[in-house]
Amino acid sequence: MTNIHISSSFDSGNIEVVEARRADDIQLRIRQDNASEFYQWFHYRVQGARGKALRMRLLNAAGASYPDGWEDYRAVASYDRQHWFRVPTRYAGGELVIEHEPVQDSLYYACFAPYSFERHLDLIARAGQSERVCCEHLGTTLDGRDLDLLRIGTPAAGRKTIWVTARQHPGETMAQWCAEGLIERLLDRHDAQAARILEAAVIYLVPNMNPDGAVRGHLRTNALGVNLNREWDTPSLERSPEVFRVRERMEQTGVDLHLDLHGDEGLPCNFIAGQEGLPWVEAALLEQEQQFEHDLAAANADFQLERGYPPNKYGAESITIASNWVGKRFQCPAMTLEMPFKDYDLRPDPLQGWSPERSARLGASLLDPLLAWLARQT
Repeated sequence: MTNIHISSSFDSGNIEVVEARRADDIQLRIRQDNASEFYQWFHYRVQGARGKALRMRLLNAAGASYPDGWEDYRAVASYDRQHWFRVPTRYAGGELVIEHEPVQDSLYYACFAPYSFERHLDLIARAGQSERVCCEHLGTTLDGRDLDLLRIGTPAAGRKTIWVTARQHPGETMAQWCAEGLIERLLDRHDAQAARILEAAVIYLVPNMNPDGAVRGHLRTNALGVNLNREWDTPSLERSPEVFRVRERMEQTGVDLHLDLHGDEGLPCNFIAGQEGLPWVEAALLEQEQQFEHDLAAANADFQLERGYPPNKYGAESITIASNWVGKRFQCPAMTLEMPFKDYDLRPDPLQGWSPERSARLGASLLDPLLAWLARQT
């Protein structure tokens, strides 16, 4: 018998305890998103495990939404909920097995470094202290949370309108870490690149498109089990108010370029999925997207050009996806930036793998291709 206690009743927590009487055979299950079959995100706390060799088996890993994501994957852990490090993990016999010996009494394990709703509120409040920012309330989610929009810069004649959305899929927390890095650089008054961008453009940024799913510990859906990134063609206030309100605001502002920030469970690299292969896109727009990718690769060695999704991967579903709908509606460059849950295999970090810090730096480096794109529009 052991006095180990496992819990997940907190912001973004997700685990079900099957058996925890023995440290070397802890049996767990990942909980599905509400009213949905999606699951892969986990986040839980272990207490009373100092000096004990834990062997934690996630029994239903084989049925997860993206089981290929478990290959060469390592879970993250943290004692202070600030610094997250990778721990030994293997996928065997349809189970994800995490083996780790804690050196403190209490620690947390997760699929990727969490980004809490409190941190989100802190980010909005901190950004609001800048004279460059206007905080807008777009609406209310199904669980009654605020949907926040940051307008960075001032609309004016001749200035381009850039939209950035993040974390439609709540378990893809690297997306909000990336958004935070972008926001912090945009608000740095010592950064000349940021100043030049805001002389030529206004940026509308939604750091968390899915606050309900994030707090509930969902992988992919909102409070009703709706995948927001399949709602863009026909959103509704009843099913997907998050998309409905963002789309409504886009119609008011127009869009000249759109970036949607995500994470990918399977591919161990950063890449962009643009509008290549879609029937409505013109060659000139594809050239803009491809040049944006090359400019980002030049700005940040963590971004690569060789791997990604095949053109028109989603077929008839394509128009329901944010960047595709925006690209078609506004005839503009519209791209999805994907980051890994795993490590970036060409530039591995044995301690942290792909991390919040690297996600934020990738977000900050987005200013360089944005500025280059703006320069080509004049």
